[in-house]
Amino acid sequence: MVGAERIGNWPRSVIVVGAGIVGLSTAWFLQERGVQVDVVDRGGVAAGASWGNAGWIAPGLAIPLNEPSVLRYGLRSLLNPAAPLHVPAGIDLGLWAFLARFAVNCRWSSWTRAVRANLPLNDQCIEAYDVLAANGVRAPIVQAPITAAFRTARQAQGLLHELERLSRAGQQVDHVTLDREQLARHMPLASGALQTGVRIDGQCHVDPGRFVHALGRAVMSRGATVYNFEVSDVRTDDRRVVVLSDKGTVVSADAVVLATGAWLPRLASRWGVRVPVRAGRGYSFTVPVERPISGPIYLPDVRVACTPYREGLRVAGTMEFRDPDAPRVPARLEAIIASARPLLEGVRWEERTDVWVGPRPVTPDGRPLIGATRAPGIYVAGGHGMWGLAHGPATGRLLAEQITTGKQPAELRDFDPLR
Repeated sequence: MVGAERIGNWPRSVIVVGAGIVGLSTAWFLQERGVQVDVVDRGGVAAGASWGNAGWIAPGLAIPLNEPSVLRYGLRSLLNPAAPLHVPAGIDLGLWAFLARFAVNCRWSSWTRAVRANLPLNDQCIEAYDVLAANGVRAPIVQAPITAAFRTARQAQGLLHELERLSRAGQQVDHVTLDREQLARHMPLASGALQTGVRIDGQCHVDPGRFVHALGRAVMSRGATVYNFEVSDVRTDDRRVVVLSDKGTVVSADAVVLATGAWLPRLASRWGVRVPVRAGRGYSFTVPVERPISGPIYLPDVRVACTPYREGLRVAGTMEFRDPDAPRVPARLEAIIASARPLLEGVRWEERTDVWVGPRPVTPDGRPLIGATRAPGIYVAGGHGMWGLAHGPATGRLLAEQITTGKQPAELRDFDPLR
């Protein structure tokens, strides 16, 4: 029952800035604890990275980006505009400072710390989705394994070694190696170029836009107002937190949660949050297919993720470090198609629709920022990289606990925004 879990004299009203999966999940779980919540977003519900991503709730593949091999790959791909990981040429001192910090964290000790920090989010992510779906969020959650496919068995060893490292760090992942015949049965779209695969069991996926819109409706049905404006400033006084726009709109509450994804530093940096967040932009589109698809497809060597989507296939890929508001680059889209076309058959690439680019918020150490800032009543939630959709509901539940009890859950210690 809404209101049954409120404890003590903690905030009774909260403004959540950001209407993506992280912000709306935080709003929903705050409402569950009896807090009056309103939401502000410049573009409305699911206007950012929560709409066009691959839709995976995949704890078995929530692998931190700061792996040593990513650094080596990134250095090799800097001069290749078609590479899945792309840093555009130009003088952006903030970006190069971020990449320098990222490079320092591309070592196994930092990667392992990120894996262990993410364990609670991985353990809770599917169950947190189930809680939402069982309590008014009317959108399906589909259980299905993810099939990773490779040209050779040797290439598959890279993923198998990653899964082994995850296991040693505490993240158990149920998986099965597939030969060519088994791969063809599990993945009817596989071309003859793919000879081996790895089936990752125990995973789920959703239509991300549909789910986040359903979550937004559920939050509003519980009394929240969703304001559509861009926040220019957040101020505090002895009793309230005030959120303002350039056009003079003002809303206030006992506390505020900043969940603005790749735009998080614009509002959070003045409140002691020094860990940089940059936009690792991803692209996606939808294509018709000539054969049924039973579950998501992962093509690790070209870093492309594919998901059953509205009787077609959503294709998502690339990591482009560019301003979050920059227009999409058609060459990046063509690079995804060129890399995936030889590996998949029965895909009508020329009939693509829903072309999209969105900024995923990336931190240099592979750990998101979740919790209190140095200002009383101001909290942040963001920086989940490629796994914001998977970890959003679990993040919202844990942060709602911190806000309404005044105590930092143990699961959030490694995500302290003031680290």
